[in-house]
Amino acid sequence: MRAGGRGCGMIFLKLIVTNLRRHRIRSFISVAGIAFSVAAMLTVVTILQGAIGMFSGILSSDSEIIVFERNVSDLFFSNVPAAAAAQIAEWPMVQHADAVLFGIVSSAGHPIITCFGVTAADARIAKATWIAGDRATFAQHADDVVLGERAAEFMAANVGSFVPIGHATFHVIGILKTANGFEDGGVFMPLASAQSFFHKEGTSSVITIKLRYKDQAAEFKNMIKAQYPNLIGLEDAEFNRSYSQFRILKATAWAVGGCGLLLGGLGVANTMIMSVFTRIREIAILRVNGFSRLQIGGMIFGESALVSIFGAVAGLTVGTCFLFGLKLIPALHGYVDVTLQPLVMLIVIVLALLTGVAGALYPAAYAMRIRAVEALRFE
Repeated sequence: MRAGGRGCGMIFLKLIVTNLRRHRIRSFISVAGIAFSVAAMLTVVTILQGAIGMFSGILSSDSEIIVFERNVSDLFFSNVPAAAAAQIAEWPMVQHADAVLFGIVSSAGHPIITCFGVTAADARIAKATWIAGDRATFAQHADDVVLGERAAEFMAANVGSFVPIGHATFHVIGILKTANGFEDGGVFMPLASAQSFFHKEGTSSVITIKLRYKDQAAEFKNMIKAQYPNLIGLEDAEFNRSYSQFRILKATAWAVGGCGLLLGGLGVANTMIMSVFTRIREIAILRVNGFSRLQIGGMIFGESALVSIFGAVAGLTVGTCFLFGLKLIPALHGYVDVTLQPLVMLIVIVLALLTGVAGALYPAAYAMRIRAVEALRFE
C-alpha cells in the first residue's frame, strides 16, 4: 500500500510537471510574474527597513534611551529644554547625556541638507573617521562646521572652505566619514550655533542617554515621567516600534510589496484559467479513467504551487542580487542596507505561496465541476 501510494504520488507529480512543460511560455510568464513580485517586495521592504535602521542608528549612537517632547509627530518638531538636559546629565544613574538638534536646510544647488547640532563629546563625531581636520578644534568658533564625506563631495568643499548653508556661510574645519548615509551626507554644527541658526535657542530635538547600568532603564523612564511631564523617555527598541514615521514607512513597504504580489497572483490565476479552458477534454478523460474531483482540483493547485515555488526562489535570487548591486553604487553608499532578515524572507515566501494558491481557487473549482460526458463533446 505504501509503495503504491508513493507510486501514485510520483505519477501525480509527473502529470503536474508535464502539464506545465506542455505550455512552457505560459508557465514561464507566470513564474516570471511571481518572481518579479517577490523581488520587488523583498527589495522595497529591505531598503525601507534599512533606512529605518540607519535613522534609528543616528538616534541610538552610543546610547540606550532617547528623551524627546511628548506627543510630537516628528522629532524635527521636538523641543527639549537645555535646563532639562543639564539636570538629567547630573542624575547618578546617567553615564552621559548628549543633547542633539536636528534641522533641514538648503544650499546652492542642493535642496536638502540634514544638519546635526552636537557637542564636542558627541559619539557621532567622536567615533567617526576624520578624513581631514582635528576633532579637538570642533565648537571653538560659532561659524565652524564639520562635513560628512558625501556632503563635502557634493558641496565641493575642503578644510578651510567657506560654504553657504541656508542663509549663512560657514567655515569648514573638518571632514569625517561615517557608516550611516544620513550622517555622511550631513553637516555637523556646534550645538549653540545650530540653536541660533534654527531659532531654537535653549532647546534641542532629543537627548540621547547612556546609563551606567542597563537594568535602570525602567527607573529612569519613570523619573522622566514624574519630573518632566512634557517629555518622554523610550528605549531604542521601544522608539523603533512606536515612532509614527517608522510605522508609516513599514506599512508603505508592505503595501507596495503586497500590490506587487497581488499582480503576480492575478497572472497565476489567468494562467490556470487558460490552462483549464484549453484542457477540458483532457480533464474529462482523466475523470473517465477514475480521477476524482479532488484529484482534479489537487492537480490544478499543484501546478499553481509549483509555479509559485519556482517564482519565489527566482524572485529571492533576483532581489538579493539587485540589493547587492545597489550597494555597489558609490552614490548610494551608506544609504542602502542589504541585511536580509530571515523573518522577512520567510514572510515573502509564504505570501508568494499563498498568492499562487489563491490564484488557483477559481480554476480548480471550475475544473472540479466539469462533467465528463459533456466535456467529451466540448470543441
